[in-house]
Amino acid sequence: MGVTYSTYLKLDELLEQQKPLSDEHDEMLFIVIHQVYELWFKQLIHELDFLVSELQGVEAARAQHTLKRVLTILKVLVHQIDILETMTPLEFLSFRERLESGSGFQSVQFRELEFLLGNKRPEAMQRCEAGSPARARLEKRFHAPTLWDAFLRYLAGRDHAVPAVALGRDVTKLVTPDPTLHPLLIRIYRTDQDARAICERLVDLDEGLMEWRYRHVKMVERTIGTRRGTGGSAGAGYLKTTLDHPLFPDLWQIRTEL
Repeated sequence: MGVTYSTYLKLDELLEQQKPLSDEHDEMLFIVIHQVYELWFKQLIHELDFLVSELQGVEAARAQHTLKRVLTILKVLVHQIDILETMTPLEFLSFRERLESGSGFQSVQFRELEFLLGNKRPEAMQRCEAGSPARARLEKRFHAPTLWDAFLRYLAGRDHAVPAVALGRDVTKLVTPDPTLHPLLIRIYRTDQDARAICERLVDLDEGLMEWRYRHVKMVERTIGTRRGTGGSAGAGYLKTTLDHPLFPDLWQIRTEL
């Protein structure tokens, strides 16, 4: 027999990966949800890497299509929280101690995603052992240009006069507001329909990630209150600090200047 549904998707291997550490009914849901999250993170990274290559090729139409797919996946990530919230605090606490030091803070793919989107913090790499494949992946992402850098080069490729300081910024630093870009971005909104559409989809992406973070915070508060998170993390207290940090601050700041 040739390729089948099962062999193509490696279903035997995939369905062997859900191994609860307790006999509690709800632990299976917890495992499946988080494994699915990791699969979606993998797809988001795949799509965003493709988007960067599209922007480098000045492919505005295809880039918008890819951004639409990314935004749709983000909506799925938010809706998955609805499923997780069907688990009550007592149901989660019934197996929580089995997680020991395991924590979502250890998700290498989510850190890769953050780095790709410009949220670069060196301390995020410290959770991976030096010399490990995971650490190498994060270090590579840390030193690579971000989606914002690719967008600025896209604008330059459309003959917009992007300030040299913006094009030559240190890509290992957080993306922070750059007032020298504001006149250019305002002009783009008024004169370049294709580039303006990309700007708006980037704002959608920023807002979508903020929505996911907010829902994540409320889910954690609903489930464990103000307790510390697994693995010693600060739980909801830390997550709240991540809520109001836009990925593309200049696209928000020019709203009052348009």
